Amino acid sequence: MSARIEHVVTSGTFALDGGCWDVDNNVWIVGDDEEVVVIDPAHDAKAIVSAVGGRRVTAVVCTHGHNDHINAAPEVAEATGAPVLIHLDDRILWSRTHPDRSPDGYLCDQRRLTVAGAEVEVLHTPGHTPGAISLHVPELNTVLTGDTLFAGGPGATGRSFSDFPTIIRSIRDRLLTLPPHTTVLTGHGPSTTIGTESPDLDAWIARGH
Repeated sequence: MSARIEHVVTSGTFALDGGCWDVDNNVWIVGDDEEVVVIDPAHDAKAIVSAVGGRRVTAVVCTHGHNDHINAAPEVAEATGAPVLIHLDDRILWSRTHPDRSPDGYLCDQRRLTVAGAEVEVLHTPGHTPGAISLHVPELNTVLTGDTLFAGGPGATGRSFSDFPTIIRSIRDRLLTLPPHTTVLTGHGPSTTIGTESPDLDAWIARGH
């Protein structure tokens, strides 16, 4: 059976720089009826594990180290026996949420994971955080962008460890170069396509966010 992508929405809080916000997170499950990768395990480990069912989880991948994208990762990993993977540059953010539990491995640009016969390519897309990544699945014409690119523009860069010129370079050079029909699955909110977002790059630069 060919790979597909499933979607779970979980709710909780995002905390950084002394602030706390209520958020809904997109959790993505890539795979088939036998094995899957869980991406951005947020808030509710039981709901995520339930969505996985009896399938083997080959990895729990975090697109970046903000607490709302990693807070359920250890529990999901423990329940499934899967390793937790994150980019090395976000280990500082990870340790703020999980000081007593290290990731099981670190991802780097152009690393490739395979699940259900589909290749998942890691794209280092910093800016929202230093170690933010996007995950390109060519077979499914999809890129999972975490909080780097949303429907309507870049992820937030007004907080610690973020930088607007850096996220613009990431989007311009790593994401908008993908085929226009590529579906963009985001960390929060609705999906979009590369072709829908590409024409607005200059407007994002002009507005500064």
